[in-house]
Amino acid sequence: MTLSRRGMLGLAGAAGAAGTWGAGLPGTAQALARAAPGGARGAAAGSAGGGRVRTGFDRLAADGYAVLAGQRVGVVTNPTGITADARHLVDVLHADERVDLVAVFGPEHGFRGTAQAGGSEGAGRDPATGLPVHDTYDKSGQALADVFTGAGVDTVVFDIQDVGARFYTYIWTLYDCMRAAALAGKAVVVLDRPNPVGGRRAAGPVLQRPYASFVGREPIALAHGMTAGELAGLFAGEFLRGSGPAGDGVRLRVVRMAGWRRESFFDATGLPWVPPSPNMPTPGTALAYAGTCLFEGTNLSEGRGTTTPFELVGAEGVDRRWAEAANALELPGVWFREAYFTPSFSKHAGKTCGGVRLLVHDREAFDPVRAGIGLLVTARRTWSGFAWRADHWIDRLTGSDRVRRMVDAGAGVEEIAGDWAAGLAGFAAVREKYLLYP
Repeated sequence: MTLSRRGMLGLAGAAGAAGTWGAGLPGTAQALARAAPGGARGAAAGSAGGGRVRTGFDRLAADGYAVLAGQRVGVVTNPTGITADARHLVDVLHADERVDLVAVFGPEHGFRGTAQAGGSEGAGRDPATGLPVHDTYDKSGQALADVFTGAGVDTVVFDIQDVGARFYTYIWTLYDCMRAAALAGKAVVVLDRPNPVGGRRAAGPVLQRPYASFVGREPIALAHGMTAGELAGLFAGEFLRGSGPAGDGVRLRVVRMAGWRRESFFDATGLPWVPPSPNMPTPGTALAYAGTCLFEGTNLSEGRGTTTPFELVGAEGVDRRWAEAANALELPGVWFREAYFTPSFSKHAGKTCGGVRLLVHDREAFDPVRAGIGLLVTARRTWSGFAWRADHWIDRLTGSDRVRRMVDAGAGVEEIAGDWAAGLAGFAAVREKYLLYP
């Protein structure tokens, strides 16, 4: 690795870019407002000039890594943790004498992103830097705190691209790392990145705690409409107060982006897209994911094993009637095209499937959660082979048994959406306190 030991990006200073939540501080965006002229959202808005979004890492580097000074640092990341010119932040941090980087922590799919869903790469050494790589997947609480302690870190840095859906596990890796860091007496620094599907609003049902799992630890909306940094503030302020051994909270710093606005989709950021997981190849995949991932809870393929996962859904024996029924719902922003495909792995591997392909023609109007519900409703009505997974995984994905029971009872999209409206309104009110961007 031949990288110079100097500051990497000549951007504006990060004064006001990092906000703090923790013991003695309110768990809201107001804590950041005191650190930046014009308030937390004003600081981000003031940097927006129509150019490339500057990520949390960009701003950390621009400030000479001051937040990490004097700390032994461990980084939780994967292939998405890159600089503006597509270098990996672990390579950059390791080459800079101002940062004492001592460990790397890999999430689901692994540090280098080679494992499929529900897997990881295990522990080892990074061949590029020689750093020890620890596996965080399926670890939480004291077990994960022991990993941080054993790695000898003072500060845990988190930098992973999220996709905006509650059941995408990286946000719960963040949650677990925050809780474990509090238990181990470590600080947490979150380097923020865009929500690739925008952050205008939250959508879908809110998790009910009896259905909590690694695809949803706490009661947030299915499509949360927040960035990882905003979620970190919400986690610290709402769910992790008193999580330390002495009743203290998480020592959290969020290094905010500059230039990102809530209405921005990923193609407006000027940033390179790196697939955050093997079946998330494009930002278009992320746009559909919050709705079509619900088919993981059924016997239909959600498109894994094709070149357009989560944009294709189907199974053997499904015919054109499904697309016709889905289009008849007249859901805003999306058309459903009759499609046929043969997955190379996962459900129905090697078999010709009939189904639908989602064609989003108006991203502003499109609601992926309602689209997913509409597809569930019409699949059950038009295909006699429709079945839920025997373990009722759909309940974990939706956050309760309500969607499954209402679909089975013949309810329509609007009736089902109306059932979660009150919970969503409550979450939206809480969410508002933690939003950092205009």
